[in-house]
Amino acid sequence: MIIDLSQVRIFLRPGTTDLRKAVNGLAVIVQNDIKEDPFSGSVFIFCNRGRKLLKAVYWDKTGFWLSQKRLEKNKFPWPQDENEAMELTVEELQMLLAGIDFFKAHKELHYKKVA
Repeated sequence: MIIDLSQVRIFLRPGTTDLRKAVNGLAVIVQNDIKEDPFSGSVFIFCNRGRKLLKAVYWDKTGFWLSQKRLEKNKFPWPQDENEAMELTVEELQMLLAGIDFFKAHKELHYKKVA
């Protein structure tokens, strides 16, 4: 599978997902829960309850790709309390796959006045 991640949108579904589901079940979650089009060419990422397994679904105009990554040690950082899907940057996806918890990183601050 070759995806130019700079050309696609990447969505993460917070909370846990039953990853016994295959492509069809995950595509239904994309459509019904995330309220996105599973045929849009975006990448959708899901995590199991134990936070050791990720699955990603991607439509490439001829069919679905289903990718999976399992950590042998430690757990993926994963938001549990968000209600809506989050859009990730390529850099955030790379950190997530490396196990880096960017969710708790200090957010950039923007001010307009000093006093």
